[in-house]
Parts: sequence; C-alpha cells; structure tokens
Amino acid sequence: MIVGIFMQKGNEQTRRRLAVYCVKDAVLPIRLLDKLMCLINYMEMARVTGVPLAYVLSRGQQIKVVSQLLRKAREKDLLMPVHKSEAQEEYAGATVIEPSRGYYNIPIATLDFSSLYPSIMQAHNLCYTTLLFKSTDRERLTPDQYIRTPSGNHFVKSSVRKGLLPEILEDLLSARKK
Repeated sequence: MIVGIFMQKGNEQTRRRLAVYCVKDAVLPIRLLDKLMCLINYMEMARVTGVPLAYVLSRGQQIKVVSQLLRKAREKDLLMPVHKSEAQEEYAGATVIEPSRGYYNIPIATLDFSSLYPSIMQAHNLCYTTLLFKSTDRERLTPDQYIRTPSGNHFVKSSVRKGLLPEILEDLLSARKK
C-alpha cells in the first residue's frame, strides 16, 4: 500500500528513500542472524539432537528429546514404548513469582534451576530404564547397588547399569563443551 503510493505519487527522491529503506529492512535481519550465529546454532542443534534442520525451526522441544531417546535406545538395543494419548493432557507449569520492582542497595540472591534437574538425574542415575518396579527386582541386588528416593522409588546405581537419560545428558554436556 505504502509502496504503491510512493511509486505513483512520489518523485525520484522519495522513491530513492523508499529503496534505501527497503534495502536496510532486508539487510539488517540478515546481519542480526549473522551476528547471533543463528544458522550455525540451528545446524548444531539439529546435529546434536538428530532431527532435520526444518524441525529445529518449526517443531517444539519434544521431537528433539524423543529423537535423542530413540537414537540412544537403538544404540543400546532397547525398545521404546509408544504412548498414544487420547486427549490433550494438561500439566501444571512451574510457579513463577513476580519480582518486586525497584532499586536494591543490598545483594539479591537468585536461583538458577535450569541445570538442577539434569544434574540430579545424572548424579543418581534417575531414569525409567533404571527404575526398579517391584521388590523382587531388588532381591537380585545388594542394597549398595540401588538407591531409594525420598518418595520411595528405587533406582539401580550407575555402577550396575547406566540409565538412558543420564547417558543422553552426558552426551549433551560433552557436545556443549566442544
């Protein structure tokens, strides 16, 4: 619409200004993508997670996680169960506390939980592949070969069998360091 007005009613100078504006409008996003190394980051994400580049840009996190699980399961000759949900399952999100605005002249503590859960999963070998379902599963093990969580679940220690999720987390951390 605006372009049409400039082209019909504008003079040479206004058309030039429009052309310069359009060039900037096209060049600046490309420079931003280059500066942020978006293409490199997307390609690395696709490589590490094992999904096509288009999936990184158009799909969510689940496809990347499932892809890694399937790849690692195949590597270990494990079968992956297929879960078909009938309806959209709703999950409660994390609690977000709104910060109080203002200037503080005293130190403010912040907590970063982004790597807390993966660290705990790695440290204690927590995974559905290491979960002991029945007490009969524990009878074949000595007490020092499994752990009991505060919720009463039992997991095999990594000295017996390393879990699928802890291995994936280890792979992701080593890929991040490269």
